[in-house]
Amino acid sequence: MQKTVIRLDNISLFDSHAHLDDPKFDADRDEIITSLKAKNVTNVINIGANIETSIDSVKLANKYPFIYAAIGVHPYDTNIITTADIETLKELALNKKVVAIGEIGLDYHMEELNKEEQKKWFIEQLNLASSLSLPVIIHDRDAHFDTLDIIKKHYSGKGVFHCFAGSVEMAQELIKMGFYLSFTGVCTFKNAKTVKEVIKIVPLDKFLIETDCPYLSPEPFRGTRNSPLNVYRIAETIALIKDISYEDVCKYSFDNTKKLFNIDDI
Repeated sequence: MQKTVIRLDNISLFDSHAHLDDPKFDADRDEIITSLKAKNVTNVINIGANIETSIDSVKLANKYPFIYAAIGVHPYDTNIITTADIETLKELALNKKVVAIGEIGLDYHMEELNKEEQKKWFIEQLNLASSLSLPVIIHDRDAHFDTLDIIKKHYSGKGVFHCFAGSVEMAQELIKMGFYLSFTGVCTFKNAKTVKEVIKIVPLDKFLIETDCPYLSPEPFRGTRNSPLNVYRIAETIALIKDISYEDVCKYSFDNTKKLFNIDDI
């Protein structure tokens, strides 16, 4: 018999990774954001991917009390980042709504991106996070070995691997290092076998949930624009995979997000 999940109406959901500043939300951004609480999405972290989107993330966080900001330069933009940009990030981090440096990391899927430049600026931003005592949000795509190697050599703080796509063995190593793992709508895909195996073994105090919107819409919304309104689908799926209650998934992921990002005002 197929398992089912009972979704309660008094649960708080925390989307730990969203890009609500994306142009795909230009037509209805405020409408989407103001509708979140009615769907139990009580908090969101909006993620910067370059200087412009980091500034926009801070603006969104300042506008909405329940939104927080992360600032950083994604590996896609490491070909244009400058030392002055690091100073800009440092200034943005003075805002009390900034809770992390991210998303930062390595992406070897895009072969045209220079790997050495990516490594250089990844290290620079890890150093920035350390100097500011802020956790990091890691982007790691097809670069598991180098990402781990750099973190081991250059970072000793807290952080999360967003949209985790590594092996069970890598997950176990990261957990031992104190990192959190975050899961997206990918976990709802039929062919996401490895992600589901990781979810089975991740401790309850070491996982977050996220939409990565407007990307990675979960089933049955795959192929449409994603938004924090869909974060419940990740929670439902994790509850089924771990054979625990939906309420527990929401509670643990919410508390874990608050703890990792040192958010004490909710």
